[in-house]
Order: sequence, then structure tokens, then C-alpha cells
Amino acid sequence: MLTLETVRYEQDEFVLSADWHLAPEARVAVIGPSGAGKSTLLSLIGGFITSQSGRLLWDGQDITENAPSARPVASLFQEGNLFPHLSVYENAALGVNVSLRLSAAEKARVLGALDRVGLAGFGARKPAQLSGGQASRAALARALCQDKPLLLLDEPFAALGPALRHEMLDLVGEIAREHRRAVLMVSHEPRDAKHFADAVIVVADGVAQPPQDTATLFAKPPKALRDYLGHH
Repeated sequence: MLTLETVRYEQDEFVLSADWHLAPEARVAVIGPSGAGKSTLLSLIGGFITSQSGRLLWDGQDITENAPSARPVASLFQEGNLFPHLSVYENAALGVNVSLRLSAAEKARVLGALDRVGLAGFGARKPAQLSGGQASRAALARALCQDKPLLLLDEPFAALGPALRHEMLDLVGEIAREHRRAVLMVSHEPRDAKHFADAVIVVADGVAQPPQDTATLFAKPPKALRDYLGHH
């Protein structure tokens, strides 16, 4: 279980605070106005930036000072961050070992991940030979290879059309259930949040609010969410 304990991050005029916990295996969407701090929240949890006060805990253990690689977190970003000079197989294998020196069991894990995301037989291709949807699948395979209990998604499927985006979200949901992982997903699309998430975190006015049940929240949205939805 992830706990943000009176976390507060400040940079110049920007402030973001959070004080809540994330249930194991939860599927949570993070929504709110542009610039409110959705990506900042994921960066704090991923360890890419550090809060000025408060603590992050995982199963009661303080991980506030842990480097990203030492956290129970795999991240998937909007760009996908595939390395163009590496094959699809090598890009996925980076999730196991950045040296790309893998044991037979680890190689099997990478091939299994590519198979699970629908890229069996694509391992030798370079990213430039992939469609947008296939590139998203390759990035997801790498995150899957990291074998971490919490998956952070910062709009990795934003460039895809609605039907393909929902297909990818369904795949993420299936994989999360199979591997008993929690998912925290930034989205600009309320429909994606409704489609995917059990709970929603609204980020607005300097606060990342506690996760709330998706159906309940959209049925009776607070003012910050009403204002945001008014532009969608």
C-alpha cells in the first residue's frame, strides 16, 4: 500500500500537497486542470523529484529518500521513451537489466511480456518500424518487465485515437489484475477515467485530493471537478 503522509512540494509559486493512501491493486485516475500538478504528483511518487516535507511510505516502509530504481514503481510516460537504436526486445529488456545481460529466465520474462502485449514476433524490429499503438505496447512491455507492484501512467496513450486508447487501457487493466498491481493514471480525458478507474484523484488548487469512488465523484462532482469538466 502506498501512503502519502502530509506531503508538500513547492517550486517558486507552485505548491502541491497530498495526504492519503492508495489501496493495493487500486486502479486510480488522476485528473484536473492543466498545470495543477498531475505529473508532479507522479514524479513525487516515482522519486524523480523530492517533496520539501512529509513522507512517502510503501507497506509502512519510508521510501521518501529512495532513488526511482529502489521504489516499488514502474513508470510509463507520454513519449514512451523507446530508444530508437535498440530493438523492441532490447527496449523491453531494459526493464529487467539496463546492461541487457540477461539470464535465460530473464530472457523468457521479456519474451513473455512482449507476447502479453501482443508483440510476439516483433522483438527484432526497431521503434521506427512500429505504429503508434505498437510503440505504446512496447513501452508497456518494458514497464511490465520491471515487475513492480505500482504502475504510474502519465498519459502514455494520449497520441492514440479513442478506440485504440481504450484498447490499451483495457490491456493495462487486464495485466494489472493478473499481476496484482496498482495503477495510477494521469488523464486529460474524463471518459478514460470513467472507462478505466475504480477511483479518481482530483488535483486542483494546490491539492491532490484523496481517491474517491469514480461513479460517486462524477455523479456529484465537487466544484474543482465541475470547473474542469466544464471545459471538456
